Amino acid sequence: MDDLRLTLQTLSPDDRRELVQFIQWQRRRAAGRQDLRLLGLLLHAKEYRPEELIRKLYPDEPNAGAYYALRKRLFKHLTDFLLLRQRQHDATATTSVRGQLTLAQYLFGAGVPRLAWTVLRKAEKLALDNEQYEPLNAVYNVQIEYASSPHAEPLAAIIERRHRNKKAADEEERAGIADALLRQRLRQARLHGRGAIPVDELVRSVLTEYDLQEAFARSPSLLCRLLSITRHAMLARGDFTTFAPFIERCYRLMERRHGFAPAQRGYQLRLLYMLAHALYRARRFAESVAYLEQALAVLAAAPARQFVDVGPRLTFLLAANYAFLNRNLESISLLENALKAKPPLPPAAQLTARLQLTFHYFAEGKFAKASQTLISLDRTDHWLEQNMGFEWLLNHNIGELLIQLELGNPDVALVRLRATERRLHEQFPAAEATAEQPPTPLGGPYHAVVRYLELVHEIINDPAVATTPAFTGRVATIPAFLSEEREDLQVISFYAWLRARVLGRPYYEVLLQVAG
Repeated sequence: MDDLRLTLQTLSPDDRRELVQFIQWQRRRAAGRQDLRLLGLLLHAKEYRPEELIRKLYPDEPNAGAYYALRKRLFKHLTDFLLLRQRQHDATATTSVRGQLTLAQYLFGAGVPRLAWTVLRKAEKLALDNEQYEPLNAVYNVQIEYASSPHAEPLAAIIERRHRNKKAADEEERAGIADALLRQRLRQARLHGRGAIPVDELVRSVLTEYDLQEAFARSPSLLCRLLSITRHAMLARGDFTTFAPFIERCYRLMERRHGFAPAQRGYQLRLLYMLAHALYRARRFAESVAYLEQALAVLAAAPARQFVDVGPRLTFLLAANYAFLNRNLESISLLENALKAKPPLPPAAQLTARLQLTFHYFAEGKFAKASQTLISLDRTDHWLEQNMGFEWLLNHNIGELLIQLELGNPDVALVRLRATERRLHEQFPAAEATAEQPPTPLGGPYHAVVRYLELVHEIINDPAVATTPAFTGRVATIPAFLSEEREDLQVISFYAWLRARVLGRPYYEVLLQVAG
């Protein structure tokens, strides 16, 4: 896909009109501009190939060199426009501090030192109140530069405050590095499925490497970093029964002792999302919804466009909670509206929304719509595994085979089942015990999935087998599918389908019983 076109497509209709006006103002000409023609072609519903764009822009004499120069000029216009818009709409303390710092530097150069120092003190206070360590460091450096002014504060006091700020900034930077490093290593592990690395050991080594073992939540920003690191470990291990109460205590303590300034809304939203997600995975659905509603209220009070990436995540999680509170139709409505929203969701978010939507359609018995939604993903298994992760692909494939089975296509379901089994067998073969390691069952960390697929295979071969006592007993003994509170709720959904077949009851009714 054309990256420039993809970026332009994310703009809202109002933003597109403002971009056109911005380009016209920049060029001082209202018509006849090639950059505006290219903008219109890239925003067209049809995606044109480069050679088609060249022919449309230069019909008399196609000129590839001029076309690519034109793209560069349009990209520069877009960059300048977005930078200007960000300054207009960004109400965070960082932007305000840097704006005041720029004003102070201008005033010093213009020979107005008294006012310049007044502005510097305002910038310092704003940065301190909102824990903006990096711009605060820049403020202190300018104060030191102009410390000889008669309006300045004592140099020793400025240096002491700078050193104190550098220590806090360094701790936050180290937490950020540790967070990013852990994300990367766990992402690599997820490509190969669970159990690829010892998560606790990884977290401990990263925190030790960056000297964060004794760090604690003294501020919203640092609390976010530390809880994010802990959450990554919980996501890999699935241990949300212990994480949910921990993050809830941390959030309430921070809220009670310090509260959240308007410039800290981003940290507050991240904390509320992590808390709501942990409660969801711990099956405390009503409590999760309460925190999500609080997050949506914070988001609604924030300046427009400031946290556009947070909204879809809150929506997806709210829809998931509703499904387990017997409000599945509301879940469907939320996701369908999110997929119709303008500007459109980012590509990865669209895939996640569509996959989630198939589960909600399935719960309503709308198997044809669930199948059509999966088809609309239009991605190969290899692409999904590389870009979305192994477990995402596994959920996709099991969901697809169950949909085909419900649609009365056992042959199609069997093909998908065999492909999934083959992937698990090849990627996680059985291994005999050694002096260092215990034996590894077929499927390794996905041994329960292998067992599950074997039972579904039997149902495909003979649907009547599901109601036999022997089969019922085997379903009840699938490891990690019954009472494990740590288990992924999508896996619980798959187990509920099998359980519904055994009991001869509606799937959604059984799902609510098993998850509750």
